[in-house]
Amino acid sequence: MTRLPAHLEVAGLIRAVEASGGFAAVLHKGEREAGTILVVLTENGANTRLFERMPSVETGREWICTLVQDPENKPEFNQVLERRTARDRDLWIIELDIADGERFIP
Repeated sequence: MTRLPAHLEVAGLIRAVEASGGFAAVLHKGEREAGTILVVLTENGANTRLFERMPSVETGREWICTLVQDPENKPEFNQVLERRTARDRDLWIIELDIADGERFIP
């Protein structure tokens, strides 16, 4: 199965969220064709979660929530993102601010 280039997948996510009345932004721009994509989902700046694709026996790869922002320690979430980008400069980080954001990541 051929993978959609990262920049096209990112552009599609942004357009879909904005068309549904939400806000979307690229927090870190990665490698155009094959960069890994992380998605930060938030709802009016609250309930912030990090999703990334992980290997799955059933589907090959699926989106999994790997981090939930602690409201008592918000800087920790951003520190995790900074460490990830420092380790992987090809990484894309996209923020989607919309209710029920999981519907946009199949």
